[in-house]
Amino acid sequence: MLLFIDESGHDRCEMPCEVLAGVAIAEENLWNLVRAIRHAEQEHFGGYLRNLYSEEPKANKLLKAKRFKEAERDVEIGPEKCLLLANSLLQKGKSSKGKPTSNPTFLEIVAFSRKVLEFVDAVLDLAANFNVQVFASVVPIIAPRCEKNLLRKDYVYLFERYFYFLETLPRKEMGLIVFDELDKAQSHILMHQMAAYFLGTQTGRFRSSRIVPEPFFVHSDLTTGVFLADLAAYILGWGWRRSFMPERSRAELEPLARKLHAMQFKGEKPDEYCDQPRQLYGINYIDDLRGSSDKQ
Repeated sequence: MLLFIDESGHDRCEMPCEVLAGVAIAEENLWNLVRAIRHAEQEHFGGYLRNLYSEEPKANKLLKAKRFKEAERDVEIGPEKCLLLANSLLQKGKSSKGKPTSNPTFLEIVAFSRKVLEFVDAVLDLAANFNVQVFASVVPIIAPRCEKNLLRKDYVYLFERYFYFLETLPRKEMGLIVFDELDKAQSHILMHQMAAYFLGTQTGRFRSSRIVPEPFFVHSDLTTGVFLADLAAYILGWGWRRSFMPERSRAELEPLARKLHAMQFKGEKPDEYCDQPRQLYGINYIDDLRGSSDKQ
């Protein structure tokens, strides 16, 4: 089992929440899902986004608020023409390498925006069809922090849910972790923190029976799984809200967030305080990143 992980909002510049998101994909489904998403790219853009888009296709660019306003312009464009116009915009952008000189037309902008939103909706449906399990830690930007040398609580919660998901699978099924590539220094810090948690704590050692503690780092622009995790992180950061959450949201992203909510892992774990198991959900709101020792 592969868990692709990415994060959104950690620059604390725009989003009201920081989100660490993971999508678990079975090895036997991975290539078929990749092929299905590539086919969706062809259907919506007339080619692969990574080949046509002038920059890495990230959720914060694809799903920016302006995209929805552009898609809602009161102009009728037929399906075939919409595809041609969207492809034309991408070709212009590729030729100018993303510079403003590409001069897309009004119809191209509207068509591309509509195709982007249709594509993202289709990608989430494909993920659901391939039984992708969603995990996420949603953290308000004002949440208290722990010491920087410790594995963050949002990671611990994510790995806990991943572990109990793996516990529902045959014992031979091990969990691998795949991260969006960080700079080398950040990658080393994260690897040391994970090693300290999985090898240096009792709980971590227990969970390493199902999770391989050494992660893989990949280029996000070349990896469909990380692209899915990026979509999940951004959408949940803006569109997933519980009644007790005070953070502002974007209503236009809520339908996509509901699709991710339906794909989240739902399971249980033993409760040390009673005989009844405790319910677990893949998506969690964490308002304090400190552990018990940090609060003392």
